[in-house]
Amino acid sequence: MNNYIIIKIKYLYYSQTNVKQLVMNGRQKMERRKARETLFELLFECEFKKDDDAAEIYRTADEIREIGYDKYLEKVYFGVIDNVAEIDEIIEKRAIGWKTGRMTKVSISILRIAVYEMKFLDDIPFMVSINEAVELSKKFDDDKAPAFINGILNRVAEDLGLKGENKG
Repeated sequence: MNNYIIIKIKYLYYSQTNVKQLVMNGRQKMERRKARETLFELLFECEFKKDDDAAEIYRTADEIREIGYDKYLEKVYFGVIDNVAEIDEIIEKRAIGWKTGRMTKVSISILRIAVYEMKFLDDIPFMVSINEAVELSKKFDDDKAPAFINGILNRVAEDLGLKGENKG
């Protein structure tokens, strides 16, 4: 058997294996960056629908936008919803002169994602959470927001004791 055929067979095997790993319930799993963007959109939407059930917002978004299954997305979305008071307290402590109610809905949604990751998810380095939050703010917020978000999140990381660890 020549090398081309062996390589082609290996490629087909690994391609099929990866497809099987990515597809759950007939839908593809998202890349982490796309999952964060979708998560941001859901939390941003919640800011306008405070009286609506968070689970219903998620179900509706899944039906309309077909967001699909993503373990990270579900875990962080419902984690932020369940811990929003604690997360907002952490943010307000380090957003000197700012209350979360005065921040833009875009900024607070992005900050909540990053603070949740830093506080509750050990498998994500804090610097990744900060960098991804800054990237989201560059894409969805005004020009001054990335520096604002970066400053708050770096102070949060210090408060949580993450900067002294080799977690970043």
